[in-house]
Amino acid sequence: MNVHPSRRTVLAALAAACMAPAAFGQAAAAQPIRLALIEAFSGAFANTGEAVWRNVLMAAERVNARGGVPLPGGARPLEIVRYDSAGQAEQALALLRAAIDSGARVIMQGNSSAVAAALMQAVERHNARQPDKRVVFLNYAATEPAFTNEQCNFWHFRFDAHTDMRLAALMEQIEADAALKSIYLIGQDYSFGRGVLEGAQALLAKRRPDVTIAGRELHPIGRVKDFLPYMARIKASGAGAVLTGNWGNDLTLLIRAASEAGFDGRFYTFYANALGAPAAIGAAGVGRVFAVADWMPNVPTTESAAFYQAFRQRWPEPQDDYVHLRMQLMIEALAQAMQRAGSADDARAIALALEGADVSLAGRRGFMRAADHQFQQPLVVGLMQRQGEEGVPFDVEGSGYGFRIVRDISAEAAAMPHTCNMSRPKT
Repeated sequence: MNVHPSRRTVLAALAAACMAPAAFGQAAAAQPIRLALIEAFSGAFANTGEAVWRNVLMAAERVNARGGVPLPGGARPLEIVRYDSAGQAEQALALLRAAIDSGARVIMQGNSSAVAAALMQAVERHNARQPDKRVVFLNYAATEPAFTNEQCNFWHFRFDAHTDMRLAALMEQIEADAALKSIYLIGQDYSFGRGVLEGAQALLAKRRPDVTIAGRELHPIGRVKDFLPYMARIKASGAGAVLTGNWGNDLTLLIRAASEAGFDGRFYTFYANALGAPAAIGAAGVGRVFAVADWMPNVPTTESAAFYQAFRQRWPEPQDDYVHLRMQLMIEALAQAMQRAGSADDARAIALALEGADVSLAGRRGFMRAADHQFQQPLVVGLMQRQGEEGVPFDVEGSGYGFRIVRDISAEAAAMPHTCNMSRPKT
């Protein structure tokens, strides 16, 4: 098993010492609250794991700078420990056991719905068998809708908008594109990628029946090195736009191939707003590439700008510029829940308190829906533009390109009905 706190970054509890020495001095004497982050820190999607790490570390530092989590007997600092799954479900399951044995009662993961599904089932089985060592599972990126619908369980909490919520937000923009006549659907061949394509096809039939689906294609996840053959088919189809849920290198390479192939249609994406994608597509993406997210740096408020600038001060390297507000809200919600529960070790008490979590940061508010454990928050759709153009004070990763907010959808408008019938433990 590859279990390693990063040697090049400092544990959240120690990093906070430089931010608030007096408060930290009190918190450091207490036993840290260990949070296990199970992610891909190596392999094809290592960049996505590192992006998560930076966000949750900064969020933990913020909590620790306030003195830690107030609990009976004294405040305790947060400590985040990295577990490298390399994006593999079997490895993640082995690391889950290692994390629990090390004392972690909070598990965090998100980059891969396949891994998340395995962890959800394993956590539920473990909690039933070992009630004295129960854990909660915080999911910040696995967007399979079933996780908060027919597969929901009490120990799982999702802090990202699920696939259908993100698609509905993108569909608002597609509905406004009267010139669009045909669209190509392409995605990664696993549960999430298939879900995006199926959901998109259903929504297009309902909300843009005049738009022809020029093609629908799945490709192996994390294994395609050259997307030019795919882009050749897309271009030959005559599609005026591409819709994709691709992420990580699969998105970057796809967009780079589009530029090389001379494809001049629009891209409707889940994740084109960072991780190398803006630089890869370059000027060809201006006015053509859309992305949906819970937040983007160019949300036009002073609170949002201040939050983003604080992140850039903490992580000044251009390649580290991928900010996930939802992950920072997740840590705030966890700290709030632990304080309300009066415990950092009783997973049931923490889960019950998380059901009432209501947190704000950077002028944005999110709250947990108790019925299905789906976090409710605003969503935005951004359009790629050059930095310095109206509405684009900030670029992405030093690329010279950023995303102008074209739609800001309230949490209430972004909410969707659910089919969750959750069973809650009585003790």
